[in-house]
Amino acid sequence: MIRIQQLSHSYEQRGQPARAALRHLDLAIAANTLFALTGPNGGGKSTLFRILCGLCLPSAGSVQIDGIDTLRHPEKARQRLGVVFQHPALDKQLTVLENLQIHADLHHLDRHTFQQRLENDLAWSGLDNRLHDRVATLSGGTARRVELVKALLHRPPVILMDEPTNGLDPGARRDFFDNLLRLRRELALTILFTSHLFDEAEQADQVGILHQGTLLAVGSPATLRNQLGQEMVILHIDQAADRQHLLQLLAQRPAIQVTEREQELRLSGIDADTLQELLFHHRQQFQSLAIHHPTLEDVFIHHTSSTGRVP
Repeated sequence: MIRIQQLSHSYEQRGQPARAALRHLDLAIAANTLFALTGPNGGGKSTLFRILCGLCLPSAGSVQIDGIDTLRHPEKARQRLGVVFQHPALDKQLTVLENLQIHADLHHLDRHTFQQRLENDLAWSGLDNRLHDRVATLSGGTARRVELVKALLHRPPVILMDEPTNGLDPGARRDFFDNLLRLRRELALTILFTSHLFDEAEQADQVGILHQGTLLAVGSPATLRNQLGQEMVILHIDQAADRQHLLQLLAQRPAIQVTEREQELRLSGIDADTLQELLFHHRQQFQSLAIHHPTLEDVFIHHTSSTGRVP
């Protein structure tokens, strides 16, 4: 449903070399998939989002939405898209109904179709008693629901959302995703959303981790986590000399994956005997030890931090 091939983009900077925002991205997202593009701010997520929406032309590569080349047929591709931007795209001085009517007019929906779809969407959005309220008076969570209703009005098969829960409290975030997951099932939507919050990405079918313009890893959350094993051991070590000493020792255990991050050594694939040996012989060298199940944040750290392996 979404196909990205060799996509690159650079920003020109006066008097300086161009800054690469995306580097040779290849990505295919199947129909009816909830896909999360995650990673820290500044990694290229918003640039990719702007290209997918047709707001920015890439330096190289191609994008297809539902089989339509977005560069050759941008208007046709946009008809296949519903978009929720990071910053609200609603007119705050207009009412909810007026904002939705404008969107319906832009997509040439007749009055009957608009009323029919609006009635259906009010059932899940809970906006039936807010239609005549000015957007400026709405809470962040309610405004986000309006954004989602607006994006779905013309019934596109693909929804793009850039940091859709930005500014929402935990309860509103949960409600937003509950509605999103249900709509994906009922309307057979393909949804791509960006988020710098790894716990949000856990809800997706597939996850792509984007960092410094490069797609580091793609897969289901479970698949990506399982690459680090069932459990991770994190050692906090203040002294650099102590970290180097342990790195030398762990280098003799090739089954153990070691990642160094600031004052931490993060170990995956470690067995109980080795852990017991660390505690018995080297406990004085680290300040704390924690054991937990890997998360997507651990996957990101694994791909972006320096390795502790020693030749």
